[in-house]
Amino acid sequence: MEVFIAADGQEAVELMEQIEVDVVLVDLVMPRMDGLQFLEFVKSHQSSVEVILMTAYGDVETAARAVWSGAYHFLTKPFRTEDEVVVMVSKAAERRRLLTRAAMLERRLEQMERFGELIGNSPRMREVYRLALGVASASSTVLILGESGTGKELTARAIHEHSPRSSNLFVAVNCSAIPVNLVESELFGHVRGAFTGATATREGMFETANGGTLFLDEVGDLPPLAQVKLLRALQQGEIKRVGSNETRHIDVRVIAATNVDLRKRISEGLFREDLFYRLNVVAIELPPLRERKQDIALLAYHFLQKYAARSSRDITRFTRAAIDLLENHDWPGNVRELENAIEYSVVFCRGDTIRPEDLPIARPDAGKAAKSVAPLAVSSDTDWSEMSYREAKNAAMLAFERQYFEAILARAQGNHSEAARLAGLDRSNFRRALKKSRGEA
Repeated sequence: MEVFIAADGQEAVELMEQIEVDVVLVDLVMPRMDGLQFLEFVKSHQSSVEVILMTAYGDVETAARAVWSGAYHFLTKPFRTEDEVVVMVSKAAERRRLLTRAAMLERRLEQMERFGELIGNSPRMREVYRLALGVASASSTVLILGESGTGKELTARAIHEHSPRSSNLFVAVNCSAIPVNLVESELFGHVRGAFTGATATREGMFETANGGTLFLDEVGDLPPLAQVKLLRALQQGEIKRVGSNETRHIDVRVIAATNVDLRKRISEGLFREDLFYRLNVVAIELPPLRERKQDIALLAYHFLQKYAARSSRDITRFTRAAIDLLENHDWPGNVRELENAIEYSVVFCRGDTIRPEDLPIARPDAGKAAKSVAPLAVSSDTDWSEMSYREAKNAAMLAFERQYFEAILARAQGNHSEAARLAGLDRSNFRRALKKSRGEA
């Protein structure tokens, strides 16, 4: 550390007008300006500077007044050891660095480092923003590509919010979650008596989204007949409800997304080539988190603010070691996995700072999640005695389920049908369990 010396408080004030410091070690008794007066001045002019007070006349009342006024700590002379001072100054300097970094990241979040709910300032994400903002004002169909958890629906919502259709509905449909025999009814509607169980006429998602935007997630999972009807809707701007011959005109902007290779699906005869070209008017590819690691700290602070506020916890920052751990992880589940990890750490953190041991990825075998079923991510340092039995059990089960399903999805490369098979569940039960683990409705 570079050290500057001032003879008294007034001289220190003059010195701090010329140089920037992180920590001030100041005596309580000084001529011209005592330590408490100096502390008051610093906190009113340079509030981020950490102040450590020291005195040979220490008492509880003075120490309490000093800390109440914003002092980082209060040392009583004579010092027990020199290390006591060194450790205290080092901790104060580290706190200053953490607070400065958090403030910087908060300012960056408020600037042009986000598009809707997407966050990032890496070159890859800036290119995503450029394409998304450019196509938002048009009516062109958009195809969003990317691994599971990269933010495809957030991108679609941001495009809608920046479009002339923003005052109308944004309707999201997960094509892989709809039973095959109900896909056409869900998308295009049906009339009463069209099939067993059709007891009333019902409009489909295209009609619901009329005038707005329809987001078709996992579009590669659509069955062949639904692909034919979707192509007609895109080409002609018209649909027919199941069981009806009446043609209905619709004005819908379609944004589709997939985490599978549609060209490969075409070669396998599973996806129509003409539909692919109709969807692929403008393609936006979202990078996996491992390819934009410079955004990890920005995202981590965003999620920390979100979940700390939601749980009314006063947790404001990460240690440098925790950030290093986050930035060195591969994140097979991408931004969704990072968000889950930060939510987990907020639950188990016992102070105001997230440390490596608070993160589920601190376990040495956590990086194997993409290749095998993830272990229960509970730190050996977790003090379960601070929670009731029910709270501890729920927290542990939540952590397990989230990691398990993200690991299964990563192993299946985002294919829900394959993931369901690996999990030993039918697809509908798998989807329900996955939604529950993510806290979705």
